Amino acid sequence: MDLDALRQEYETTPLDVADLAPEPIAQIERWLARWLEVAPNEPTAVVLATTGSTGRPSARNVLLRAVDARGLTFFTGYDSRKGRELADNPQATALFSWVPLLRQIHVGGPVHRIDAAENDAYWVTRPRSSQLAAWASEQSTVLPDRATLEARFAAAEARYEGTDVPRPEAWGGYRLVPDTVELWQGRPNRMHDRLRYQHPDGDDSTWEVVRLSP
Repeated sequence: MDLDALRQEYETTPLDVADLAPEPIAQIERWLARWLEVAPNEPTAVVLATTGSTGRPSARNVLLRAVDARGLTFFTGYDSRKGRELADNPQATALFSWVPLLRQIHVGGPVHRIDAAENDAYWVTRPRSSQLAAWASEQSTVLPDRATLEARFAAAEARYEGTDVPRPEAWGGYRLVPDTVELWQGRPNRMHDRLRYQHPDGDDSTWEVVRLSP
């Protein structure tokens, strides 16, 4: 395959510091709103990168369930690979890769579990089938075959027939609290715009924006 033949120029409008919101979460919401206008399939999917005690990075897509002043919230199994890695090293990077818009956002910072009340409030909004799946799947563990997973789902379905499905203790939410947010916008001649929100001189109460070389 001649992948080099797929090269293309990026024709977009300039991105400058004056174009940005004062706070990074507000800017993420601006760009996310634009993405939702054109996004196919799962518009809230974001790549989450973590490292555990071995230092070896791993990345996967998670579904973003909230963006607000507190940070970025997602849900998963605490015993999953990402859950174990976050227990070892509670830091992560989230990557929004919006190729049709020629935009990316990198969000880095510490991650912590959200409390039980917030977990429960979100759990009851999930479809019943998704709740049952959380009981059926021992996330990230090896399965002998698909039939085993289907059997676990059927067992959970039978166990909770006629009653509400409770939230497993080992399932819940995490919140990534940004300490850096980098915006990337493709520009002609690979002279891309890269602007990064960061805390100046370790002052977590304020933000500054710097321009990075592409």
